[in-house]
Parts: sequence; C-alpha cells; structure tokens
Amino acid sequence: MEHEYFMALALREAKKAYSLGEVPIGAVITKGEEVISRAYNRREIDKSALAHAEILAIEEACQRLGGWRLSGCTMYVTLEPCLMCAGAVINSRLTRLVYAAEDPKAGAVTSLYNTLEDTRLNHQVEVVTGVLQKEASALLKEFFKKLRSTKEGSELKNS
Repeated sequence: MEHEYFMALALREAKKAYSLGEVPIGAVITKGEEVISRAYNRREIDKSALAHAEILAIEEACQRLGGWRLSGCTMYVTLEPCLMCAGAVINSRLTRLVYAAEDPKAGAVTSLYNTLEDTRLNHQVEVVTGVLQKEASALLKEFFKKLRSTKEGSELKNS
C-alpha cells in the first residue's frame, strides 16, 4: 500500500510533464514516510539531455539533505530508468528503486540491463517493479498516440 501511495505521487508529476508536452515520467524520493523531492521530465523545457525526472529528483534530494549520499531513501518512478538514470541511482547510493512500467527499448534495471543489482558495481539497489504499472503505461501510450496524431496532422498540412 505504501508503494502505491508514493507511486501515485510520481504519477502526478508525470501528468505535469504531459501537460507541458514532455514525455510523462515522474519521480518521487522518500526517506521513511517523508517525501524529500519530486520531479518530472523537463528535457524539452530545459533544452537538456540530462533533465530526466530521476536526475532532477536526485539533485533536489541531495540539496535538501545536504549531501550526495541518499542512503535510506527510496525513489519511485513511473518508467524504468535508462542507463544514465540507473547510474545516478547507484552513484547517489539510493537504497531502493520502485518503478511502474518497464521500458523495453531503454530500460537499464530489468529490461535491457540489470544495472542496479550488478554485484560487480560498488553499490546495489533493491528493486521493486510493476507498482501502478497499468496507470503509468496508459499515460505513456496516450501521450505517444497524441504525439503521433499531431505529427501526422502537421505532416499532412505541409504536403
């Protein structure tokens, strides 16, 4: 039940991204029962390849806690992190990652790679998957369907 509550907060962040035309991915970081950061994708707005929800949430959590180690913290994110974000999860020493939907094209946690539980690395992260998966997947599908129809419409106008 706790995981669903915090994932619902991450979904709220994802909906903010959606409303701004960003890929709808949201992240929340908790320490115990307290939310210490929240973020959503801002790549288009910030014009930055690094402005993924996970990276922004980690930056905010580090600032709030006054250090780079997020030991004892859990990240909730609506889509399986990519390699960059999985690396940031490891480097920030998060204890747990909970994600909703798998990303078969870029996922670096269970889909393409098993980065967070790789014993060759200096830190491993507990992973929980599939929390509010249907809701997160539906939001992503809706976004990309709308994006495709908008692109097709603008291509028809230009021909």
